[in-house]
Amino acid sequence: MGRNVRVSGSRWPIFKSCADWEMVPVSILDLAPIIAGGTAGEALNKSLDLARHAEKWNYKRYWLAEHHNMPGIASAATAIAISHVAAGTSTIRVGSAGIMLPNHAPLVIAEQFGTLESLYPGRIDLGLGRAPGTDQLTARALRRGNADSADTFPQDVMELQAYFRPVKPGQAVQAVPGGGLGVPIILLGSSVFGAQLAAALGLPFVFASHFAPDLLHEALDLYRGKFRPSDTLKKPYAMAAAGVFAAETDREAQRLFTSLQQSFVNLRRGTPGPLPPPVESMEGLWSSVEQAGVDHAFSEAIVGSPSTVKRGLQEFIQRTGIDEMIVTAAIFDHKARLRSFEIVAEAMMGAGAGTKQARSAAG
Repeated sequence: MGRNVRVSGSRWPIFKSCADWEMVPVSILDLAPIIAGGTAGEALNKSLDLARHAEKWNYKRYWLAEHHNMPGIASAATAIAISHVAAGTSTIRVGSAGIMLPNHAPLVIAEQFGTLESLYPGRIDLGLGRAPGTDQLTARALRRGNADSADTFPQDVMELQAYFRPVKPGQAVQAVPGGGLGVPIILLGSSVFGAQLAAALGLPFVFASHFAPDLLHEALDLYRGKFRPSDTLKKPYAMAAAGVFAAETDREAQRLFTSLQQSFVNLRRGTPGPLPPPVESMEGLWSSVEQAGVDHAFSEAIVGSPSTVKRGLQEFIQRTGIDEMIVTAAIFDHKARLRSFEIVAEAMMGAGAGTKQARSAAG
């Protein structure tokens, strides 16, 4: 079906096409949502529980995202959250999507992820983003008044890569642990900038179409067209994310989706908070302008029953030609959230046998 290419100590499946869409690996992006009335500790433990289920359902990866000053997201200390999930699982890859590199010195991230790789060898991914993952005031607090290091993002990525290579004799600054561990680096983006950089450096690329769909196809085309083979990747490896909200009926899935819709409206109003419970209707909870903004931001979301979700996943994968599907869902009720991701696993690769086959092929 495909062949494997060695990438910094891990194996990345390269598919000639996505005609057999059900064999495309599927992974999870989690923001560790704090629900109304809940705590960050509960959110992180629910993330671990979801990761354990995802491992059983044979998802390929479980990624956590860095956000700050967000009352509804518990994964700000992303490396610690990753360790929590990795310690409670045994086979699924765990990592970041992503670490917002402008918030950190590359050496610090190299040491953190070198430590993770040392503790959980062969299971750690390092996804990197260029955005701050927060508002500008909080970004300044994180950086302690330093200039916007997003301008040096390409140089910082290359510096970080260097820390993971074998240590050279006389090397003055080393990542300990980190040197020689070859932690896989993946670049994230919601514009063409990340696609261009990933192509130039010969790295895998993920497009954040779960909230920024506008440049999805342009970015993927640019990445594939300008890709330069590297020591870690010989052919482009493209991924894209979409919100997927699945339930037994279309109506129930749409009800679950209202939690994220409310949360996004609150964020746009400048009043972010915990993830609210779902409602039967959004009528009266948003203006027509707000509704248009939410509908646009989540235009790639797949919401519905198992059959609706299966059709939506097939269409998304075939339309984009991605090599790996990233799914995310902020759902208030934990049991409903588990069921949603279970439906996705069933839709992508049957009742489990196909999933195991794909994971085995993916390495």
